Amino acid sequence: MTAILCWAGMVVMSSLYVTIPLISMFSDTFGVSSTQAAAAGSVFSLGFALGCLVYGAVSDKYGRKKVIFIGLIALTLISLLLGVVQEFSWMIILRWLQGAAAATFSPVALAYAVEMYPAQKRVTAIGFISTGFLVAGIVGQVVSGSISQHYGWNAIFYLLAAVYAVTAVLVARLLPKGEVQHAGASILEPIRNMRKVLARKSLLLAYLAAFVLLMSFVSMSTVLGSYLSSSTFGLSQGEILYIRSFGVLGMLVSPYAGRLAGRFGALTVLRGGLLLAMIALAASGLISVLPLLVTVSVVFIAGIAIATPSLISLVGQLGGQSRGIAVSVYTFILFAGTSLGPIISIQSMRMGSYPLIFVVLALILGIGFIAACLIRSEVPEQAKS
Repeated sequence: MTAILCWAGMVVMSSLYVTIPLISMFSDTFGVSSTQAAAAGSVFSLGFALGCLVYGAVSDKYGRKKVIFIGLIALTLISLLLGVVQEFSWMIILRWLQGAAAATFSPVALAYAVEMYPAQKRVTAIGFISTGFLVAGIVGQVVSGSISQHYGWNAIFYLLAAVYAVTAVLVARLLPKGEVQHAGASILEPIRNMRKVLARKSLLLAYLAAFVLLMSFVSMSTVLGSYLSSSTFGLSQGEILYIRSFGVLGMLVSPYAGRLAGRFGALTVLRGGLLLAMIALAASGLISVLPLLVTVSVVFIAGIAIATPSLISLVGQLGGQSRGIAVSVYTFILFAGTSLGPIISIQSMRMGSYPLIFVVLALILGIGFIAACLIRSEVPEQAKS
């Protein structure tokens, strides 16, 4: 069960990242600017963010497994359509729908794991699922870049469709059904209760950190590809893919974030992860030695990989009795920020100076670090309940 959920998390979230190496290809194919081409990633994140607000309640009403399965079928069909589009406007519409369909997995799978696993195995299971989400950031880019070089960008979406179809079969046949939690629940109830969590200062600060977290990861991924192909390094696309694959090493620390949080506290680990990522990001543009740049990029990814599950845990603590909607709003804000990542990176690259670009991105991530430092270290009494 853990293996299926981890695999599904990786392949579903890979859809977010597959368009990062395709920006220039989309620009040439559809005759649009780089900023417009980057919107193919941004609209996915927006669709995903909006979906995260409602699918938790939908799965309460109709069952977790059913929602995950239907979402995978929808992803299969939408990915097939993406492979045949000939107009960029349809690319944008279908990518938005693909993001909305992908949102059927992430929040629902986490709720499913909480319900289906015994307490002593729950944290480990969620750690593996979260690792699948994070590894997707590397796997999606590497596979997309490799396939597009040899078979064209269309083949990536055909491959995704096949993978989603197989994953849907695995989910249908091998995952236990679980129980419908609240058959009479209103799907709009989480939206009505949103004011409760938005009134808490500590949660607002946590959401600010969430907004810049994956935004910085997507921006770094986009800018790093351009930096590696610049005159400083002059790497080919194949060599860049090889460098990107090293990022998986940084992701491997994610399952240990829970153990670190148990020892030092989720807030301390969050601050440490953000600070580590911020320093590595600022240093990246000053490095002209390739092995050192690869090392620093792995350190950056490790910081993000530590901070992400720690932030999820912290939001759950601060949410208290409103934990469900607090996490749903967190996911919405996280991917709303991600939607700006490609656009920010494209705009920042117009400055022309890579040291300055990386420093600007580090300052943006620094906003999240400052927000984390302002969160009260003690969980409010109402949240403890």
